[in-house]
Amino acid sequence: MTVKKLGINARATQGFLSMATAEDKNRALKYIANALVENKNRIIKANKKDLENGRENGLNAGLLDRLMLDESRIEGIADGVNQVASLPEPCGKTVYEYEKENGLKIKKITVPLGVIGIIYEARPNVTADAAALCLKSGNAVILRGGKEAINSNLEICAVMQEALEKAGFPKNVVQVVDDTSRQSANDMMEMREYLDCLIPRGGKGLIKAVVDNSKVPVIETGSGNCHIFVDESADIQMASNIIFNAKTQRISVCNACESLVIHSAVIDKALPVIKARLDEKNVEIRGDERARAVCPDIKQADEEDFYTEYLDYIISVKTVDSVDEAIEHINAHSTGHSEAIITKNEENAAKFMQCIDSSSVYVNASTRFTDGGEFGLGAEIGISTQKLHARGPMGIEQLTSTKYLIYGDGQTR
Repeated sequence: MTVKKLGINARATQGFLSMATAEDKNRALKYIANALVENKNRIIKANKKDLENGRENGLNAGLLDRLMLDESRIEGIADGVNQVASLPEPCGKTVYEYEKENGLKIKKITVPLGVIGIIYEARPNVTADAAALCLKSGNAVILRGGKEAINSNLEICAVMQEALEKAGFPKNVVQVVDDTSRQSANDMMEMREYLDCLIPRGGKGLIKAVVDNSKVPVIETGSGNCHIFVDESADIQMASNIIFNAKTQRISVCNACESLVIHSAVIDKALPVIKARLDEKNVEIRGDERARAVCPDIKQADEEDFYTEYLDYIISVKTVDSVDEAIEHINAHSTGHSEAIITKNEENAAKFMQCIDSSSVYVNASTRFTDGGEFGLGAEIGISTQKLHARGPMGIEQLTSTKYLIYGDGQTR
């Protein structure tokens, strides 16, 4: 089916969605959650085809991890859908209201964006997460995943569409593009008539291509060159535990730590401890000259390393002489996603949180918490690193707009 036809189908659901109550949408979401679990064997079978194809095509371990679905992950996806259903209704909320002297009553309320397009890569969980968030916020969605996950995406979509119809919804509220060529992505970028918003979710190249070329308004979700700064007052054991978690708990995600910044006053004692932990997972460390003076067996970093989102068992190390230098380095090299400081100094913590220009800033905690579920949003549509409309983990609130309702009794101007 052409992308244009999917757009026509999605637009046709708008009348239904505009009248769907919170109870209607929550019922449909619960049908979807149950269907995902009940049909997990179908989904896993389709996913195995994608994994086999991925191995044959040389996908690295990180991408294969993003792609893989098992019973536990499918149950986790279903739990996420149920969490979305349990969230407060985002549409129809009164933002403010007032009455003019002439008697006009003006009210501003939240409304769906309309039809949302999402272009993403090898993460089939996005198919269900995004569908749930869009449905809860009253939006239809057209999902265009990468070729690596096409079998998984089509099967997940089929399961969700069956559930939607059982719940009395039009199945075209959720659709997946079955053409994974570059042309289908280009077509979506041209569909101003049918798409109200386009959200890219994936690597730096994909996001840049959509931002640079789309005629449809874009919400930019960023890649994650996330930093952890080990301040001179840091608890070294705490730092090593946090860094180990942030780097190795799951290497393929955008909130994994890719860059370490260490204060020169503690690098002699901190880096060997941190390296010993990272060695447990064979993490390759690329450091500057001062880091290599402490641990000579780590590799030499070049300037590009400090900008890189590795999505692999690799991490860079930069040595600095102050919290101000750390902030300057991070703001210059970050993608604006998530950064953390490990410190006992409250003044340095406050300065770091105020001056770091990223969507999520931590004190003494792992960057891995930057996630819609962890932030109480249910599933997430992505992590926005832009500043207009939405920033940070995007849940249902960020998938709404507003409109004004004006009540009169004959007033003219």
